[in-house]
Amino acid sequence: RERKIKATIPERADQIARRKAKGSTGGRPPAFDPDLYKLRNVVERCFNRLKQFRGLATRFAKRAAYHRAEIILACIVLHLR
Repeated sequence: RERKIKATIPERADQIARRKAKGSTGGRPPAFDPDLYKLRNVVERCFNRLKQFRGLATRFAKRAAYHRAEIILACIVLHLR
């Protein structure tokens, strides 16, 4: 909150209950945008699928151009599945 970054994950149930138990000193809940959370989930799932390619996960390619080529090939393979 100090850095003015909005939360993109929902608050846990125990945190909500604790804040409500504290009453007015509990502060206000962080702003949560469910649409932004859905987009974040899509991106995270994409990264996890790309990590299944061993060469990408371990970064065998030392040059940026080769690494980019591996990413493009992995994206093509995932798209064609």
